[in-house]
Amino acid sequence: MAKKSEVRTIIKMRSTAGTGYTYMTTKNRRNSPDRLVMRKFDPRLREVVEFREER
Repeated sequence: MAKKSEVRTIIKMRSTAGTGYTYMTTKNRRNSPDRLVMRKFDPRLREVVEFREER
């Protein structure tokens, strides 16, 4: 089994709509040192909203 690299870290993406819904994903710290912002589906609102990286 492949060993996980320390460059990729697990991050939590929280909805900016205030529903408290989160996604878990990984990101490469070398390629994207800033906080991630993605548009993803929030099932509580049933629409696509911005999700921001939480630390």
